[in-house]
Amino acid sequence: MSKKKNSIWMFFASVKLALFVLFILATASIIGTIVPQDAPPQEYHQFYGSVLEGVGLYSAKAVSIVTKISTILSIDDMYRSWWFNSLLGLLSLNLIICSIERLPDVWRLVVMDNHQTKIGRLSSMRHKLILTSTDSIDQTTSKLQQLLASMGWATSKSEKEGGSLLFSQKTPWTRLGVYAVHLSILVIFAGAAVGFFYGHKGGLNLPETLSSKVIYQYGSGEELDLGFTIKCNWFHMTRYPNGAPKEYQSELVIIEDGKEILTEVIEVNHPLTYKGWTFYQSSFESHKKYIITVTNRDNDIPERFLVPLRQAVRWQNEELLFAVKDLVPTDTPMVYNFRLLVSDGKGGQHNLILEANTPKTLTRADGTEYVFQVKEFFSTGLQVAKDPGVILVYIGCGLMLAGLGVAFFMSHRRLWVYIHEQDGTTTILVAGTANKNKPGFERNFADISAKLINSQSFEVQK
Repeated sequence: MSKKKNSIWMFFASVKLALFVLFILATASIIGTIVPQDAPPQEYHQFYGSVLEGVGLYSAKAVSIVTKISTILSIDDMYRSWWFNSLLGLLSLNLIICSIERLPDVWRLVVMDNHQTKIGRLSSMRHKLILTSTDSIDQTTSKLQQLLASMGWATSKSEKEGGSLLFSQKTPWTRLGVYAVHLSILVIFAGAAVGFFYGHKGGLNLPETLSSKVIYQYGSGEELDLGFTIKCNWFHMTRYPNGAPKEYQSELVIIEDGKEILTEVIEVNHPLTYKGWTFYQSSFESHKKYIITVTNRDNDIPERFLVPLRQAVRWQNEELLFAVKDLVPTDTPMVYNFRLLVSDGKGGQHNLILEANTPKTLTRADGTEYVFQVKEFFSTGLQVAKDPGVILVYIGCGLMLAGLGVAFFMSHRRLWVYIHEQDGTTTILVAGTANKNKPGFERNFADISAKLINSQSFEVQK
């Protein structure tokens, strides 16, 4: 029974298992980037149809079979499928057991008493140097400690086999770098799990000048309470010369307890984040209506009116009647100027041609000046996400970078110096080793050797 348990334990501690799972996950992730995720059924029929047609295997039955297999295996929703998450769980279990299995031995190397190293082992090391000195063992030991300390190798001393043993090491903790990487992967998985179970993703089409306290969850359409109010002050879009949308921006306002807390302009790749909710600019919708803003220059207080095309609106307080009569084409497709018809209540009729978002002044017969501005009325399309696990993901990524840097670019370097008497002469054995970057340590050891030889206190044994 014990043997069986050991074999199961070693199976989950196997590096081969980790490599196999990583290969499957990488392959699945590649497929997941090619196959549309969480799309309508008809989109999958079109997608698989085009793929089968491209390889000469197209038929309605083949498309139906491939689509059905894709649905059964959750290829269309891979990252939430039971098998993909089971692979992540298996990889996590493998990392945990692998670390438990190997970490104790590595830890012993980090904290071990290197003064217990046998002298015979020092003599057999690849990097070694034998020197002699005319001084006594104590005098030689003192000089060596001073020299090595000046080179950044502060030593500890012990008495061993009738002589003195000096030892120094650098960055022993770098042996733990790979386990920092293991831990980082688990932290990232934990962050993803927290985001999956406790996070929210939804959307909102928010018309200009209006506000909302809720968003609508993707998939279910369920209302999600934000805990505050989000308002869109304005939406603005520019176009390329061919009429295609170039960029679009929205000015969003966060309101709590009736007070404006935060105002920020967002655009694609520049979202607004507040209390864990992130608002991304994703789309827009035209309502085929127009916002007319009119300001009386006497008080500079603007008034806004929302009107359909060719429908007049009256500003009672100012006895003004106005309407967007026509859209005037410009040289850019889909971009129009506005023909504004204004009746000023004093017997005057005015035709104004206005560019979008460009003010124009009208003077009434009694001398009162009004500033008119017209723009198309839009809703801004917002993608909204709340991911409480994202901080864990960031921590995990930082830990992974640190662990990889330690694992690949740093090493545990150790240096021993054994001073003893041999044939009436004080003899010095200098030996060192590193667990990684052997060429780098070889240069380091050569530099130490050269400085010891050039100190004129020691001679190379002949």
